[in-house]
Amino acid sequence: MKKISLGTEGLKVPAIGLGCMGMSEFYGASSEQQNLKVLERAVEIGSTFWDTSDMYGPFTNEQLLAKSMKGRRDKITLATKFGVSRGEDGSWKGTKGDPEYVKASAEESLKRLGTDHIDLYYQHRMDPNIPIEETVGAMAELVKEGKVKYLGLCEVDAETLERANNIHPISVLQTEYSLWTREVEAEILTAVKRLNIGFVAYSPLGRGFLSGAIRSRSDLEPGDWRLENPRFTEEAIAKNIELADHVNEIARDIGVTPAQVALAWLLSRDVDLATIPGTRKIHRLEENWASQDVSLSKEHLDQLDDLINQEIEGDRY
Repeated sequence: MKKISLGTEGLKVPAIGLGCMGMSEFYGASSEQQNLKVLERAVEIGSTFWDTSDMYGPFTNEQLLAKSMKGRRDKITLATKFGVSRGEDGSWKGTKGDPEYVKASAEESLKRLGTDHIDLYYQHRMDPNIPIEETVGAMAELVKEGKVKYLGLCEVDAETLERANNIHPISVLQTEYSLWTREVEAEILTAVKRLNIGFVAYSPLGRGFLSGAIRSRSDLEPGDWRLENPRFTEEAIAKNIELADHVNEIARDIGVTPAQVALAWLLSRDVDLATIPGTRKIHRLEENWASQDVSLSKEHLDQLDDLINQEIEGDRY
């Protein structure tokens, strides 16, 4: 198992973690019993860097992880988030980052998760009305109180990241990164390396697209939010399938799966990086985990890097 050191504060996590969002919302109906089996298997194989948020469900994803962590909390590196406010009915109430909200959110997450500490606490999205210094200052107080071990931010720019890091060390920046979402290569990856901040790539399989499993909208279940996503219109899928086909060709060439190629490519990047692919299936979990053992040749890496020149159809949100 490959462990990645993220940031200057000593946080070490498996290179392949588990994004748990889809177990509770956004990707159609799911089975709690099956999700608990996936989480059980994740512990068995070592994929113990679990990523959730208070807004997933809303609130029920944290409760799901609490059930799975009973009796083995010490085996899990637990990451959760605050900042995207939702009502019990699922309504969206905007982003929040004022100190009172930060502290109240942490207390509620601790209760739902059934734990006395959060290993990695992220601001999910920045509140445009609250200076990042105030938000991170409140997060730093949670560290002093022992309720949080490490701090992270999601989807912020390089300048904001540096301002935050001046208030308290930021261990991780989490932002979308995959073969079809490479904007972070322009400035963000340079910034995290310069500041000695780790990087966590979410949606590393392009929301499943890079696995080759989605070739038309009919492959998506009713209620799947991707049906509303600009990259999953019929026109976008027809255009973007060229990228998936390139990945599949390389996968066939070396005898692995397209998902493993996409994850191995990410793990080859010159940055301290972990990934958190999501799944509700044990065989996909095991497939993703095995990508750590996939070696891509320079020729294949060059082919994949050249794909940056291929225009992707549709915004990522």
